[in-house]
Amino acid sequence: MFLKGRYYLLEHLVRIELFGKHYTFKAETDALHATEVADTLVQEVRRIESQLNNSPTSLNQLGIMIMTALNIANNNIEIKKNHSDFLCEISEKSANIIRLLDNCLM
Repeated sequence: MFLKGRYYLLEHLVRIELFGKHYTFKAETDALHATEVADTLVQEVRRIESQLNNSPTSLNQLGIMIMTALNIANNNIEIKKNHSDFLCEISEKSANIIRLLDNCLM
């Protein structure tokens, strides 16, 4: 445990297995979140591996990790875009409601 700012943060160790090897990482987030992140990585690696097993194309471990990183990055960008679009839509609708209310009060 160490003090960072005004908050105590516990270092959590997260262990994952990729390509038959075990890796341990320190995470400064809560254990559940760190485990969820690690599980997402492992699941995506397995998904890519299973796709490649049914394909004539094969990649080495680095290639699989690059494909995994690209897929996760793409998902992140899509989520950010959807969030931004949602905020714009909510802002427009809020402005329309405010305009309607102002018109009713006048």
